[in-house]
Amino acid sequence: MEYNSYKTVSANKATVQKNWVVVDAEGQILGRMCTKVAKLLRGKYKPSYTPNVDCGDNVIIINADKVQLTGNKWNDRVYVRYTGFPGGQREFTPADLMAKGADKLVRKVVKGMLPKNRLGAKQINNLYIFAGAEHNMQAQQPKAIDINTLK
Repeated sequence: MEYNSYKTVSANKATVQKNWVVVDAEGQILGRMCTKVAKLLRGKYKPSYTPNVDCGDNVIIINADKVQLTGNKWNDRVYVRYTGFPGGQREFTPADLMAKGADKLVRKVVKGMLPKNRLGAKQINNLYIFAGAEHNMQAQQPKAIDINTLK
């Protein structure tokens, strides 16, 4: 046996295999679904995962307006942001974000689960969210996956 037969192979931008996947959010719990989507975006389900390379898949989420939250989190959970000006602290709930658009709520939750650096900013651009059951990404021939089968 060769001594370097167990060499670790790191992926790079040229060798990465990016796939297109469709995730149906209907009836899914928001946080549990978004953790799996964030892992898909990072590429952690692939054996060729490399932490410093964008090796994740392109993810299309459909039926984002039918996502669920348990308990009374629609109104009790509070997100806070700061404008940078005195007295500029703003609070909003998931119900407020859903009223502006289902894609805003799902994108905020997934973005919070990605790294806070340039790589995370690049990976969030691989996420496409649609409120209804139709999407305009048929040209990429995405593969529908069941998000519940992933760990």
